[in-house]
Amino acid sequence: MVVESASGVNKRQALAAAKRIVVKIGSALLTSDGQGLDKPAIADWVRQIAELKAQGLEVILVSSGSVAEGMARLGWSKRPDSLHELQAAAAVGQMGLVQTYEEAFQHYGHYTAQILLVHDDLSHRQRYLNARNTLMTLVDLGVVPIVNENDTVANEEIRFGDNDTLAAIVANIIDADVLIILTDQDGMYDADPRHNPNATLITEVRAGSEELRAMAGDGGVLGRGGMTTKVLAAELAARSGTDTVVVGGRLENALIRLMAAEPIGTLFFSAQRPLEARKLWLAGVLRCKGQLQLDEGAVKALLSGGKSLLPVGVVAVVGSFEVGDMVACVDGSGCEIARGLTNYSAVESDKVKGVPCLQLSAVLGVQGEPELIHYDNLVLS
Repeated sequence: MVVESASGVNKRQALAAAKRIVVKIGSALLTSDGQGLDKPAIADWVRQIAELKAQGLEVILVSSGSVAEGMARLGWSKRPDSLHELQAAAAVGQMGLVQTYEEAFQHYGHYTAQILLVHDDLSHRQRYLNARNTLMTLVDLGVVPIVNENDTVANEEIRFGDNDTLAAIVANIIDADVLIILTDQDGMYDADPRHNPNATLITEVRAGSEELRAMAGDGGVLGRGGMTTKVLAAELAARSGTDTVVVGGRLENALIRLMAAEPIGTLFFSAQRPLEARKLWLAGVLRCKGQLQLDEGAVKALLSGGKSLLPVGVVAVVGSFEVGDMVACVDGSGCEIARGLTNYSAVESDKVKGVPCLQLSAVLGVQGEPELIHYDNLVLS
């Protein structure tokens, strides 16, 4: 099934021309649905990655599995609710996960590097650039970076939420051509194949299509994701021009077949021009500290492109934020249309909302910035 055609362009053939890919493997695959690390399966994925590298591809691996492996080592059958227990399981499991990858890649003469990230590492521009420089240097050296969320220290305030999202952000950071998400389904279906025998595999669809979210379901016991997170990850990856493929990790030679343009899995193709580097970073900062509700004129101005947000177009301020924080710009119905770095705190924003630029100094008592959010620090959602 093709939800939307690729406008005559053979998107599958474009995959075969890719040079840099991100591969994400989920917990259910890595741990045989919670029974400990599936080392034969990991060895097979590593074999495929080694073959792709031999073909000249650059590969970055985003791997789940630390919590699930820690649970298996500790003899826990149920994912704990306690944050500290989850962090402990991650600490225990990360040891086995990294050791398994290191041994598997060494069989093919490849070095690996462990990269652990939390959302806070990428929410500041300089730390984002540091992460990019480290990853790019490792790739240039021929090393395989193995990226995971730092579950040992992450909490709800600083976590990405799932490794599908993390993989999409990594794809943004390193300008990947393709993001491949290996899952326990053959791809994305128009209904849940576990409950509907008539469900049909979607072979190709534009990333960001509205009907996709309604089709996506919830995740399993081990993962925090599901098809919904994969749909959203494809949207995020598309911002950098990256195509995403969701495919069954247990399909024979899935990675090699995909990169040879074989039509397996679901291809979410990017139909937008890549954002410039700074705006790509802004788009990837997922958490906003507050909201600015805009009037109809401001909404139209932002959507037309090339415009800064002026205080006069703001009708309400929500949340607590400081100068330089990320805030969401929403319309009257609460739908996010843009986000950006504010020139004013929440208290100051509330004072200047609806105020024309020429009256700002009188309201604030000092000469303030004419824009509440400058165009250079603003990206459409």
